[in-house]
Amino acid sequence: MTQRFSLTTRLTLFYTLASATVLLGLGWVTSLAMNQHFEDLDRSLLEDKIHLIQEVATKANSPQDLQNRLNEVLHSHEGLIVHVQISGKTLYETAKFELPNGYAGAVGTDLKSQKMQSWQSAGHQYRALGMLINSELQNDEPLAVWVALDTKLHDHFQTHFQTTLMLYVTLATLFSGVLGWMAANRGLAPLRIMRTRAQAVTSNKLEERMPVEAVPVEMADLAGTLNDMLDRLQEDFRRLSEFSSDLAHELRTPISNLLTETQVTLSAKRSNEDYQDVLASNSEELQRLARMVSDMLFLAKTEHGLALPSRESIAVEVEARALFDFYEALASDKDILLELVGSGTVGGDRLMLRRALSNLLSNALRHASPGTVVSIEIQSGEGVEVTVSNHGPSISPEMLPRLFDRFFRVDKSRTHPESDGAGLGLAITRAIMAAHGGGISVTSTSGVTRFTLRFPKSESLVQE
Repeated sequence: MTQRFSLTTRLTLFYTLASATVLLGLGWVTSLAMNQHFEDLDRSLLEDKIHLIQEVATKANSPQDLQNRLNEVLHSHEGLIVHVQISGKTLYETAKFELPNGYAGAVGTDLKSQKMQSWQSAGHQYRALGMLINSELQNDEPLAVWVALDTKLHDHFQTHFQTTLMLYVTLATLFSGVLGWMAANRGLAPLRIMRTRAQAVTSNKLEERMPVEAVPVEMADLAGTLNDMLDRLQEDFRRLSEFSSDLAHELRTPISNLLTETQVTLSAKRSNEDYQDVLASNSEELQRLARMVSDMLFLAKTEHGLALPSRESIAVEVEARALFDFYEALASDKDILLELVGSGTVGGDRLMLRRALSNLLSNALRHASPGTVVSIEIQSGEGVEVTVSNHGPSISPEMLPRLFDRFFRVDKSRTHPESDGAGLGLAITRAIMAAHGGGISVTSTSGVTRFTLRFPKSESLVQE
């Protein structure tokens, strides 16, 4: 299994490796520059000695005179080796040494064009230059002059310098690693703060947030995104808690009614008619539970994206008139007039559209004042808007955003003698509109409440 390193360790290792690379590169460049510098110095020294020998050779009267003169000018130069030949015979030499193979015949009269040779012999490193010098000593034969320099002093200095440099690079790399760890540890401190805050978030403590202002700019976006996520989680958790409480309350009432009525009936002998009445009452409660469960299953599907069972072109005014026929008796009992204005065609599922309109129409009839008008107004344009309005008590503005929550009722007493609904109608309507690619909104001012359904263009919906 591959070992996982912390981000601090990774940054420290990266910083240490980068520092070591830079320091080693700097040391390598320095060594190259120093070696080139010594090479230039050695060549300059060798050229000076050749010029000196050339000057001495022009003044010498005989080979013996040349030897004497060279002894006088060269005896004090430590590490310098001079070898002079004439006609293949050694005329003068300061010490015995062997020229590298092929070098003896590689000399010419142009000193600048001569390549400085380097070689090792008997544990010593040499650099040498050679040149042919014109002379009048022996039948105008040129002198073959080789000047070599033992570079042991340079080598000793470079070896000492490289050892010191490696020691410095090693210590500097370790020091850089420590600094890198301190910088990474300090730089990642905001992440540890964020981790601590995140660990403090529990189901009972969702108000913790990331310190956006206290973290570097690079982490501010992450902290802000996490705060947004926590806001959504807190809101969803609140809604889920309320939903669970409401669901338990809604289920408790019919179950309690069923249990109480059944226990009372079984407590004594009853006639067949009494049993039939109890069963009929239980059937109503069970039907209400079944509708509630069906609605909950429908809403659960919307959490994962509700797909339309079928798509077709629907004339909204036709569906509205069919609903008017169904609710006409209820409207007459409450002395309410039903009114339809406009027409329009939408694309979608007919049964789902009728259910959405039915939820709004039944809700409008339930809360409309006697002697008023409940209207459905249809407008066509960029899309189709269907507005269901009624006259009655206004809904407070703070309640409007929550009307589409599950089990939410403006009436907190939960007493609804005129309806057996569970407070899911508007939530289902919003889910149906979302499935159609539209939306729903509500306004309530001056005693008039309006629910507006907005459908997209039929062409765009069919193309999806």
